[in-house]
Amino acid sequence: MNREELKKRTKRFALQIIGFVEKIPKTYAGRVIENQILRSGVSVGANYRAVCKAKSRKDFINKLNIVAEEADETQYWLELLAESGMIKHENTAYLYNEAREITAMATASIRTARQNGVKKYNL
Repeated sequence: MNREELKKRTKRFALQIIGFVEKIPKTYAGRVIENQILRSGVSVGANYRAVCKAKSRKDFINKLNIVAEEADETQYWLELLAESGMIKHENTAYLYNEAREITAMATASIRTARQNGVKKYNL
C-alpha cells in the first residue's frame, strides 16, 4: 500500500469513527469512552499525514510510532465498548480489525525503517 492509499484509508477510518461514536450510549461512561475513541481514532489519519511530511528517517519513525499508538489505543476503547456490553461486539468488529491492521502496518514500517540504517533509540 502506498502513501496516498494509506492517507485515504486512515481518513476513511477517521470518518467511520466519527459515525460510530454516535451509536455509543449517552451514559456517563459512554460519553467518556466516546470522547476517548473519537480523539484516538481521528488522530490516526492526522498523524499519518505528519508521517508523510517527515524530515528524516528518525522523524519518520517517531511520527509513525504515534500512528501505531493511536490505532492501538482505539482498539482498546473498542474492546471496552464490546466487553462492557455497551455496544455489541459485531458492531465494533470492522473498526477493531481496521485499527489492528493499521497498527500492524505502522509497526512493520517502523521495523523496516529501523533495519534500514536507523539506530535504536527511545521512542
